[in-house]
Amino acid sequence: MNRVAAFFTRVFEYAVPDPYIYAIGLTLLTALLALVFAPHHAPGEVLGSWYKGIFDILAFALQMILILVTGYALAASVPVAKALRRIAASPQTPKDAVALTFLVSAVACWLNWGFGLVVAGLLSREIAKRMRIDFGWLVAAAYSGFLIWASGLSSSIALAQATPGSKLNIVQIVTGHVLPIGSTIFTAFNLIPVLVLLVVLPFVLRALEPSDVVEAPSTRSARSGQAMESQPELDVTPPRPQTLASALENAWILNAVVAAAGLGYIIWNWIALGFSLDINSVIFIFFCLGLLLHWRPIAYVAAVNDAARITGPLILQYPLYGGIMGIMTATGLAGVIAQWFDSFSTSATLPFWSYLSSIVISLFVPSGGGHWAVQGPFAVPAALKMHASLPATAMAVAIGEEVANMIQPFWALPVLAIAGVGLRRVMAFTVVSFAIAFVVFALALLFLIPR
Repeated sequence: MNRVAAFFTRVFEYAVPDPYIYAIGLTLLTALLALVFAPHHAPGEVLGSWYKGIFDILAFALQMILILVTGYALAASVPVAKALRRIAASPQTPKDAVALTFLVSAVACWLNWGFGLVVAGLLSREIAKRMRIDFGWLVAAAYSGFLIWASGLSSSIALAQATPGSKLNIVQIVTGHVLPIGSTIFTAFNLIPVLVLLVVLPFVLRALEPSDVVEAPSTRSARSGQAMESQPELDVTPPRPQTLASALENAWILNAVVAAAGLGYIIWNWIALGFSLDINSVIFIFFCLGLLLHWRPIAYVAAVNDAARITGPLILQYPLYGGIMGIMTATGLAGVIAQWFDSFSTSATLPFWSYLSSIVISLFVPSGGGHWAVQGPFAVPAALKMHASLPATAMAVAIGEEVANMIQPFWALPVLAIAGVGLRRVMAFTVVSFAIAFVVFALALLFLIPR
């Protein structure tokens, strides 16, 4: 396993460029494929769909940035920071640290993908300050927890199919019915492979320990002075107000009123309409909890300012992926790929082939919701035509997207930005996570779906 890791490290460090260059390359490849295979392949149509897609994704890009910023600010609060420090102080060896980081990240991502990504980056950074450990290996373990996000409670595809009236509820649009999460998330074909990965991947990641340790420069300097355990606690004592302005900046009542109003509305909405989570509600919950945990308005402002400094890669690259999605959708290229897989499927194998096509499409459309908007209109009618399981087909698309994330850097950007590590070092290890998860989920979709 060490030789495997070393091989992939050499390959990725030699061949994989910065994620921005990766996005440019995918853009050119998508345009070329559209010109050759798509139904609407005129150069003007391809360029027009690319231009439109760049600006169509701006609202989503801002949502992703806010997920990162509010999640980072929440995780940087004193109570959460103390909890992360306690967790980071528990492992005694690098192998134990990698296994623990994966498990914490995976559980957090299963509960909510946004919080999980932030916790993954921050926990990696905390652990690296305490021991000499290969940082790419550690961050790869943290990011590998993202493998099960779409199988969890914040799965955008599963939640959309359970939400009446959702624009992404393709099942309801086609059939008039919704799919409760009991038929998608809480099923054997979804939960059993998740449990298998939670057991198997820690051992696989432990075995991938590199022989040559490459640390993060910031963590070397952090350890050179004194042990983390002896560092002073974060200062939560507000300064004595000298002016009206400083008194307002430190007035906890302002944070409390806004947070109480926001969380009160969320709870009231759940009581009235039923429990549901979407991107906006997650951002809002993170925002309100961050206000409460930071307590003083100016403390929350400082945390958000700190978080905003790491959003550059997202601002630069998300519009490019919007252009890719625009080409895939408007030219019909995604439909060509999905229909090609559907052409040799049966009622028993459609979820499996939907899973494979989802992995391919995810390389070009890495957003869960955007991905479903592309593949769902083809997958759902195919399932009805072949009398295949609608819940399994929908979840197969979601699972394919989460597995493909291990070889697609789109969602790694927040973790890389928080941890401060390059893509090459991380993907050298996540490609192994991809291979393991690919097999585990494939077997589940072939043998655990009720016939």
